[in-house]
Amino acid sequence: MSKAIIHTDAAPAAVGPYSQAVSAPAGKLVFLSGQIGLEPGTGELVSENFEGQVRQSFANMQAVIEAAGGTLNDIVKLTLFLTDLSKFASANAIMAEIIPQPYPARSTLGVASLPKGAQFEVEAVLAL
Repeated sequence: MSKAIIHTDAAPAAVGPYSQAVSAPAGKLVFLSGQIGLEPGTGELVSENFEGQVRQSFANMQAVIEAAGGTLNDIVKLTLFLTDLSKFASANAIMAEIIPQPYPARSTLGVASLPKGAQFEVEAVLAL
């Protein structure tokens, strides 16, 4: 099976041994690594504000999707990670603003912590 590595400077560089996204085989499926609310230019969290981090995470995800040749409509599965599940309704409302209907499948997980002290992370699978 062949795979292609997807990278864009419009989203933060990987902060570990992983790629922003990988497509396989031959561009049919694209697996995006998780995106947190980092500003692409600085690599720092956009703010301490949860909603700001959620919006930046989705913006970073969209930049990687576009680098892979896709759109938000190509998402078939999202996974959301929150360090505080009491903020789920806020993340859900922002997602509903950004992701077009019909919505993709989704899982939401509560986690103890995320890289760089982030409060939110999103990852996606695309079908192109």
